[in-house]
Amino acid sequence: MNGLAMLVISAIVLLAGYVLYGRYLARKWGIDPHRKTPAYEFEDGVDYVPTKPSVVFGHQFASIAGAGPINGPILAAIFGFGWLPILLWILLGGVFFGAVQDFASLYASIKNKGKTIGYLIELYVGKTGKTLFLIFVWLFSILVVAAFADIVAGTFMGYTKDGAQIQANAAVAMTSTLFIFAAIALGFYIRKARPGGINSAIVAIITLAVCIALGMLFPIFIPKTAWLYIVFIYIFIASITPVWALLQPRDYLNSFLLVAMIVAAFIGVIVAAPSVSIPAYTSFNPSAGVYLFPILFVTVACGAVSGFHSLVSSGTTSKQLSNEKHILPISYGAMMVECLLAVLSLIAVGSLAVGGVLPKGTPPVIFANAISGFLVQLGLPQQAAYTVITLAISAFALTSLDSVARVGRLAFQELFSGSGDGEQGAIAKFFGNKYIATIFTLIFGYFLAVAGYQNIWPLFGSANQLLAALALIACAVFLKKTNRQGAMLYIPMIAMLAVTFTALFFTISAKWGKLMGDAPFAFASDGLQLIFAVLLLFLGIMVAVSGISKLRGNKAA
Repeated sequence: MNGLAMLVISAIVLLAGYVLYGRYLARKWGIDPHRKTPAYEFEDGVDYVPTKPSVVFGHQFASIAGAGPINGPILAAIFGFGWLPILLWILLGGVFFGAVQDFASLYASIKNKGKTIGYLIELYVGKTGKTLFLIFVWLFSILVVAAFADIVAGTFMGYTKDGAQIQANAAVAMTSTLFIFAAIALGFYIRKARPGGINSAIVAIITLAVCIALGMLFPIFIPKTAWLYIVFIYIFIASITPVWALLQPRDYLNSFLLVAMIVAAFIGVIVAAPSVSIPAYTSFNPSAGVYLFPILFVTVACGAVSGFHSLVSSGTTSKQLSNEKHILPISYGAMMVECLLAVLSLIAVGSLAVGGVLPKGTPPVIFANAISGFLVQLGLPQQAAYTVITLAISAFALTSLDSVARVGRLAFQELFSGSGDGEQGAIAKFFGNKYIATIFTLIFGYFLAVAGYQNIWPLFGSANQLLAALALIACAVFLKKTNRQGAMLYIPMIAMLAVTFTALFFTISAKWGKLMGDAPFAFASDGLQLIFAVLLLFLGIMVAVSGISKLRGNKAA
């Protein structure tokens, strides 16, 4: 298959999905551009902050993309399913599953005071369902923190196992560090000076270029273990800082880098027109223990549908939106761009295959090697191109960490809100403290991160897709209770429940077999994964049963 043909067909399908199906949903549910959004209604300068749509889009896209659309398709290709089922799931899943969930989550949150999916479940399903869901979200947030923190530390790693320096990684590490301080300065500039959109963009692009140049001139060489500590310290600070001071400007800065990477990769594919040298389809069971259903669907993850997006849409984005007319482009539109990135990842790994044999290395390395190879044909130096692509990948993952740490902290706090007086009130006050909630979230994330993202990615994928199913259930109940059409959510909801319950059962069986067998069983990695899988399966079933029972009930007046 020619990579250029695959990219063009995919772009047409995704654009048609946005124009036809996205706008159809907007008409069905109703958008009121004159209604005051929660960002204005509850403006507090911390979480509820009315923001320009370009900045909110940058936050949404940078937060939801993460490393998922790069890692997922490449890992699915490594499993050996062939490019055709991966491509079909990215396109069909993105248009009819992922983007629909993102749009519904943001829409439902905007119509409910900018509250989270957990609040919707409490309001439309019940308090017990909300409590179970919040526990689920907290566990899921820990998995995301673990997976993406390990990916970020890996892209910053300054030395190989043999002690040799990795110049590109060290440059990326310095640039990303500079980004953080530049973002803080940019946040204060935007908040105090309130520049226009063009002026903001010019300042952001110049800042970005300066950071990249300084990062390449002054690389910092630090081992991965140390970077893991530094990343977790950063996450702690980022999750408790007001959104305008770090989250918004960092995402805004990164959005230029990320869009530039996608545009450069797009142009690179057009110029190189690479061949995707892997089979279109191999078999339903390409290797021992690997089955197309459900492994393909949980591995591709964010490239087609991601429950994490519902947490970003309802947790942070809905509190920044200044007008309802921006709901469609910021939710559905951002997901279509993410699907395009997933297609580029599939083309990248296929272009490096030789005789159907895939290249060695981690997905970020494979992606960076392929895309930088395309850009070399445009006349760009190999080292510079590789550094910028690697920087963009780490920016994706680091930006998602900013958001998910905050989401996990908020979920943990919400679990203890509304308690009574006396001793219980004191306990609730202690655990409801944002510093304590953040510490509890990050401690478990660190222990899982030590095991490496490869070991927890299948569990992350399963939890991610199950979260998507639960978010779809919550949104479907909301639409029904408010007399809106919600039948378009039923098929994605049922499909995701079937996929994720099967995948979690496979994970539990594998870990239990390892525990009972002769293979080494490490509690810090295998044990935590087994516990998490059991808890996620139990919580998912309980929330799903509660939500579906409400769907089968009568409409509210």
